Amino acid sequence: MTYRSLLVLLDSSPLCASRVDCAIRIAKSFEAHLVGLAPTGIVDMPVATESAASLAEYATLAWNTLRAEAAQSVEQFRQTCRAAGFQSFETQVDDESKARSLVSHAHCSDLTVLSQADPSSPGHAAMRETVEQVILYSARPTLVLPYAGRFDTVGTTAMVAWDNSREAARAVADALPFLRAAQTVHVVSWEEQRNEDGGLRPSLDALQRWLMWQGVTAEIHVERSGIPIAQAMLSRAADLSADLIVMGAYGHARWSERLLGGATRGLLDAMTAPVLMSH
Repeated sequence: MTYRSLLVLLDSSPLCASRVDCAIRIAKSFEAHLVGLAPTGIVDMPVATESAASLAEYATLAWNTLRAEAAQSVEQFRQTCRAAGFQSFETQVDDESKARSLVSHAHCSDLTVLSQADPSSPGHAAMRETVEQVILYSARPTLVLPYAGRFDTVGTTAMVAWDNSREAARAVADALPFLRAAQTVHVVSWEEQRNEDGGLRPSLDALQRWLMWQGVTAEIHVERSGIPIAQAMLSRAADLSADLIVMGAYGHARWSERLLGGATRGLLDAMTAPVLMSH
């Protein structure tokens, strides 16, 4: 298993340039094809207008603006790929919302690359929701890059957060290309209290053997912490100088929508290293 096709979001945000640069580096390292996707977004119609004519005029103008922004993002992506000497790429413009478009196109990609929502950005809430929806509904793993900092390497030192859940197992399998290429892999589990029966240790030993069969040598750590799990993960990742965190994304249903669990959302809000998530 390796990554043969990557998907990266193209938009007009200040984070797009660094996101594209990172996606190109990852695509080069895996000799993968890179798809730059520019969703236009959906026209937000006003609640009331003076006439049907003005409504139609507004819609036309809004669509033209959205498509022009998408076209500009696509052209910038092409220029960046060519300047980097990267030839295996394509672009797509989609007249759809970001989340719906990304989830749909991710079905035919191996990895989707997004950026954490910048809390200082006017569109913070919308982008935060987009990232969450892509993680929850995508059939493929999502790599989320922090909005702050520069990440010249991704996956040199990887930290896997393990709790023996379905989500964690899928995330580890989805991250195998990164884990095989990593110089160091740490698998870390947190237990709330000491367990007489060994707690997660048997599953950790089994995971270590499975990773070995996959060509990955991993160090195992079992820890306890009195702070929230998201904080504990970020603190341990900093201690290990990890430039990639691999974890399962947990969610729950509320009526007809899916929502991220508290720990997953907490890590996404405070992340300081790239995070690969699978749901």
